[in-house]
Amino acid sequence: MIKLLRRASALALAAVVLVLPTTAWGATPADPRIAAAVAAWKDQPVYVDPQYLSQYGDDQLDAMRARIATMDVPVYVAVVPTGAWFQEKGDTALLAGWLAAANGKPGIYVVMDDYLTTGVEHLVPVYAPARGYGRSKEPKSQQLSSYLDEVETGDRYKAKPARTVPLPPREERDSPPERFTVGKAIGNGIGGAVLGLMGGALLAGIVLGLAALVAGRRGGRP
Repeated sequence: MIKLLRRASALALAAVVLVLPTTAWGATPADPRIAAAVAAWKDQPVYVDPQYLSQYGDDQLDAMRARIATMDVPVYVAVVPTGAWFQEKGDTALLAGWLAAANGKPGIYVVMDDYLTTGVEHLVPVYAPARGYGRSKEPKSQQLSSYLDEVETGDRYKAKPARTVPLPPREERDSPPERFTVGKAIGNGIGGAVLGLMGGALLAGIVLGLAALVAGRRGGRP
């Protein structure tokens, strides 16, 4: 009986070990951009999608890798297309979180496209800016360098995993319709009546004043 219990416990533990990696990977959807970036990061910290290769010469890539080497924490860069038509639905920080979860290593994960740089911290006690914007003719290496210049380290920052789930929808903050009461109706009616009387009196005064002026001029003629 004891042997059977031990065998059952061992099988249960093996099942848990097998399920854990699958569960962790399950947070990351199947995406060719993610798969390509993770594969490239095994050899270097910068992955450039074929769509953007023409914008990144060897000098640019060398400069980006050299800048990353100066950082106190690992940095992984993915230059990939993004947008509302992809799985992240325009949430580029979510894509960066998926990249971090798929790669499974602590660091700053940066996603770059034409002019926008988006980054997230993953299991490192640092602050990374949510976004950075490049100039139209600015070298891509300078765009990355400017972003990394804003990274901060310190004891006040806690290591936490990057977000891998979409943000909840924003709550509508429309104020509820005003409740109808007899008192408010009467008050609104009286207020409208008073304003109407004041406006009418003012208009009547102007008309009477003009009439008196015209009459005075006519009476003064020879």
